[in-house]
Amino acid sequence: MIDYQSLKKILFKLDPEKAHLLAEFGMRFAAAVPFLPNIIASKYFVTDDRLEQNVLGARFLNPVGIAAGFDKNATMIRLLCALGFGHVEYGTVTPKPQNGNAKPRLFRHIEEESLQNAMGFNNEGGAKVAKRAGALYPFAIPLGANIGKNKTTSQENAIKDYEELTKVLSPFCDYLTVNISSPNTPNLRDLQNESFIEELFKSCVKLTDKPILLKIAPDMSEENAVSICKAAIESGAKGIIATNTTIDYSLVKNPKDFGGISGKVLKEKSFAIFKALAKEFYGKTTLISAGGISSAKDAYERLLWGANLVQIYTSFIYEGPKIAYKINKGILELIEKDGFNNIKEAIGSKIK
Repeated sequence: MIDYQSLKKILFKLDPEKAHLLAEFGMRFAAAVPFLPNIIASKYFVTDDRLEQNVLGARFLNPVGIAAGFDKNATMIRLLCALGFGHVEYGTVTPKPQNGNAKPRLFRHIEEESLQNAMGFNNEGGAKVAKRAGALYPFAIPLGANIGKNKTTSQENAIKDYEELTKVLSPFCDYLTVNISSPNTPNLRDLQNESFIEELFKSCVKLTDKPILLKIAPDMSEENAVSICKAAIESGAKGIIATNTTIDYSLVKNPKDFGGISGKVLKEKSFAIFKALAKEFYGKTTLISAGGISSAKDAYERLLWGANLVQIYTSFIYEGPKIAYKINKGILELIEKDGFNNIKEAIGSKIK
């Protein structure tokens, strides 16, 4: 339905952030046209019982979701669902609205099919996003709310921001994700320590009956990642998302010296951290793999290593609106080839 390769030539001539805003406008417009989302879904959403599973207390029609950062303000949920995504994680949302970092703050590494962003949690704030998500929820597919602290909030008061957002957004999502792994809010990653995580989760889980997950960075040792996630799980976390963007600027030829890198170059680093976590926590908690996934083969490999779900972002930009369809169709072919009856049988088969 959409000749994305022709459209991409136009979009890639624009500043990346302006291109994203244009895409957002187009998706919001399309969602408002009567019957158009249903028509798009009939072409893009893969419906097959073999892809379904119940995770985090919700029914996921397929394992491919859109990661946080793409739909920061919950404005594109309807079209993202129509384009075949099995879940949408909106945000990152902060309690107060904030503009984010100075522009330019989003860059393409076209040769490496990667992005570098220093957005800085630009969003419209908890109250406004909650109102928008609330107009849709409960929705046809599960919704996640990714939450973070405001830039101006001190480290000492950081937990209060996460508590506030847990209360404000939990009525309008199926799960929440604690984001302390973005490299674009000063000192945020310093909160990736066992003491803070224990206090944070023990506090927030008392405020909601929705599962709360932890999203971690790829730029730490496997041992440290395991210990941090263990602390989170023992303190009430119901799942782990691995991973956020990387600050390993050696992965691309012409990097900026700030922000986080996503896309194909993150694949090996992210997968290595995920494998270490899967070996430790598979069967004990929900595992979601993100980072460098751009094909059905990539996604399927994460499932075999214990991922209940996968999330993409950058490959959506480079491959276009049919990426979820292609990945889900490809997963069906791969499970059939390997003799599995459904993805539930495939998940974790390499570490069982």
